[in-house]
Amino acid sequence: MQSNIKEHVLFRNPRTDEERASVASSCVRKLHITIPALLDSIENRVEAEYTGWPDRLYLIGRDGRIRFKSEPGPFGFDTRLLAQALQSNL
Repeated sequence: MQSNIKEHVLFRNPRTDEERASVASSCVRKLHITIPALLDSIENRVEAEYTGWPDRLYLIGRDGRIRFKSEPGPFGFDTRLLAQALQSNL
């Protein structure tokens, strides 16, 4: 990706959790990411559980449970339904 080249954020794919953590830490620093960054295991367990294919919008509750899952996107996205779910889960 051109932006990665410009920002000098180029890494080979990590093969261990430790390598993944190191790459993520470097990206957070170099890209000045200020929001919390969470890391999946090298086995991508979270990705496998929550991946939306095709694309979906999810709302995850504080307890880690799915509170809202949109219809497949992009045409199934209804931001009004997501807004309702956000309001009812505050």
